[in-house]
Amino acid sequence: MASPHRIALLFNANKVYDRNVLTGIGQYLKSTRVEWDLFMEEDFRCRTLGIHHWRGDGIIADFDDPVVVETLSGMPLPVVAVGGSYADPRQYPENIPYVGTDNAKLVRLAYDHLIDQGLQRFAFYGLPPAPGNRWAMEREQAFLDMTRADRLDALVYRGSPTSAGGWGVAQQAMVAWVRSLPKPIGIIAVTDARAQQLLQACVVADVAVPAQIAVVGIDNDPMAQLLSRIALTSVLQGAEEMGHTAAQLLHQMLHGGRVSQTRIIVPPKGINVQASSQHQPLKSPHVMRALHYIRHYACLGIKTDQVADYVGVSRTLLEEHFKRETRQTVHQAILRHKLETAQKMLVNDAVPLADVAVQSGFTSLQYMYAVFRRELGCTPRQYAEQNGSDHDLPPARQAPDGRRQGASELHAD
Repeated sequence: MASPHRIALLFNANKVYDRNVLTGIGQYLKSTRVEWDLFMEEDFRCRTLGIHHWRGDGIIADFDDPVVVETLSGMPLPVVAVGGSYADPRQYPENIPYVGTDNAKLVRLAYDHLIDQGLQRFAFYGLPPAPGNRWAMEREQAFLDMTRADRLDALVYRGSPTSAGGWGVAQQAMVAWVRSLPKPIGIIAVTDARAQQLLQACVVADVAVPAQIAVVGIDNDPMAQLLSRIALTSVLQGAEEMGHTAAQLLHQMLHGGRVSQTRIIVPPKGINVQASSQHQPLKSPHVMRALHYIRHYACLGIKTDQVADYVGVSRTLLEEHFKRETRQTVHQAILRHKLETAQKMLVNDAVPLADVAVQSGFTSLQYMYAVFRRELGCTPRQYAEQNGSDHDLPPARQAPDGRRQGASELHAD
């Protein structure tokens, strides 16, 4: 029996995109029973020094880093490159099979989604120009091409590099930019990490999301979702498919097969729509501020009086504006947010029901059961059983006239 091939994976396992590519490689190995001995570090840059002297059989590498591109040029071993796509074909490496994410389609999904929300102003939060940020510049240029084709003015903010130095100053500059923007506006962030920074800046600037600024990221990073008070809308890259494809190409090369396609561009998987981008045009600034506060603090047990205090108006006046614009009371909006939060948590079987009740802001497990029965026609446990494998959570019941019913129709308790 032949010995397993020794394969080096040059990726940064600290990044969600790279981890998803690695997952795709692992899935290919399991599905085909290919036997490889894999060699990798948490940060691929630790493996570049002396790589030419490495006694292996093949390499799959992140070619978004110019150091890796230079290091692997002229490599005698079979190499498969993974990275971003480029509008200029000359940007791709010569004589190396390349699997890329479709940067233009990633941005197109985010842009079209914001248009569907009724927005007419758009901005892009990217990265400063740098040799390792070519993929980010491609996304920025795709955004500019789209807005130019639609004859729209577009704003671009690149912010500071991703290093920790000067973080406080960088946040102050972003807060100033957020406050200066014309509103309402939709912003595409080049990654979820940048989108999370943007959401934090909106909190500091006291700018309502998504009423004034709607945000879409790219990566669908679970950590960004976990650390953001407002659930982040994000475009899903086909990173696992990229890893699967790269492994398949290298497998062919290791067995003397001829690679018919030297450049494969993988489209995005879709868009995970969450609260950060669900813009609803509102006329009343009081309602905007109230919804902003509710999205951040509903699960902490806030009451209508606290919302009115935050907005700076009487409870009676706030209720009048709320009913006129949203056809619901402030209490109903708070309860709706709690219910939707509980629905999302129930998809994860690992979260006990009692913890779901506490973390979604219900005063007791019994009260959460009562709300679920009344608004969804089932218990929380039944909901979890019905939706445990479906990430597209169904909304509350539909009213006879087709309008969304449920938290917007909740009875005051």
